[in-house]
Formats: sequence, structure tokens, C-alpha cells
Amino acid sequence: MTLEEIIIKGGVTIWPLLVLSIISVATILERIWFWLTVLLREKKLLKRIMDAANLNWDLVAKIAKEAKNHPLANFVYSPLQLSNPDPEVFHLALEAAADDELAKMRKGEKVLEAIIALSPLLGLLGTVWGLIKALGSIRISDLGTASTSGVTTGIGESLISTAVGLVVAIVSLSFYRLFQSFWASRVRIFRKTGSQLEVLYRQKWFEHEEMNLSEPSINLNSDMDQEKFSFNPKLSPNLDQE
Repeated sequence: MTLEEIIIKGGVTIWPLLVLSIISVATILERIWFWLTVLLREKKLLKRIMDAANLNWDLVAKIAKEAKNHPLANFVYSPLQLSNPDPEVFHLALEAAADDELAKMRKGEKVLEAIIALSPLLGLLGTVWGLIKALGSIRISDLGTASTSGVTTGIGESLISTAVGLVVAIVSLSFYRLFQSFWASRVRIFRKTGSQLEVLYRQKWFEHEEMNLSEPSINLNSDMDQEKFSFNPKLSPNLDQE
């Protein structure tokens, strides 16, 4: 059966089903492209960030800023934009960034959920409407005669809309579950990465605090001393120029 025959025999509900199928395909293709760009770069980017966090936080900020279109980079860069945050503020900034990025990753899910719910119902509505029309033309006196042969054909045609609705719903549901699994994996990665970054940041923070306490003769009002001994994870001017 060709697409033209499906449209002709599908009844009135075939048109909204075709619209839903187009929206579903467009959403699925957009999400596939998004997840491909995320997954192909994620492993390398994560390794660079964690290696840099053990050496220089300025370098971490530089790497994250260069890859700012990646959710993981945005998540890491958000707290590093603050000026010398204490560990608690660093933790809160990471949490806020994680919530924001994870919410963006769920773009399109509500559309697929609506299509999954509506498609079978529209298909069923088309079938019921076709059955009403087919059975409404039957007269008692025509039972068992050749005039009722067209009724079975009408009933068969009325089931086309149900089949189309189920196909649209099944395809949408399959990709919806796939995207959800990707999202759940990113939640685990964000949680693990955030915990590791917090540990490293707290360690570096307390090291600098102890160093400042052990040097009472240092003039903290001096700009040169502040630049030398304070810990600031923001980008330095030289790195920013690079």
C-alpha cells in the first residue's frame, strides 16, 4: 500500500496523524544531532578538565570556556566565573549549573510524550469513525446479499488509521526511551565530576588558607601580595588573550 492510498483510505484522522509524524521525525532528528555532538566530545573533554584540575584551575577555566557550547563545559565553567568563591559557594554554583544544563538536555521530550499519547487515540478515533460509517449503511434486508460485500472493505480501511497511529507512537516511544537513557547517564557523569572537582577545589582552597595564615608579615593590602598568594580560579589575562 502506497502513501497515497493510506491518505485516501485512512479517513479524517489520517491528516493530524501525518502532522504528528512529521513533528516526531523533526524532533527525533534534532535530538539525535544534539546527542551525537555531546557524546563524541564528552570523554576527551572530561579527561582534559580533570587533568587540568590537578594542575591549574586557570587552565580548567580556559578549557571550559573554549568548549562553552558543550553541556559539561558549561557545567564546569559556571562556578569558575565567580571571584575566588569559598567551597560552599562553589558547591552551590555547580548544583545550579547542573540543574540548568540537565533541563536543557530534556528539550523535545514533552513533544514526544504528547505524540506518544495522542497518536494511538487519533488512530482509534479514525477506526471508530470508519466503523460507524461502514455499519451505518447496512440494512437488515441486505444481510447475506452481495450488497454487504463493501462493508467488510470499509471495516478494513477504517483500521488503517489505528495502524498508522500505533506506528507513530511506537517509533516516538523508542527514541524517547533512548534519549532518556542518554540523559540519565549524563546525570551520573555530572554528579561524579562535580564531586571530584569539589574535592580538588576544597583541597586547593585550604592549602592557600593555611599558607596565608602561616605568613603573618604579608601586607594583604598590597596588590602584588594579593596577586601572589590569593587563589582565584578565574582566567588570567594572559590565558584569556591566548
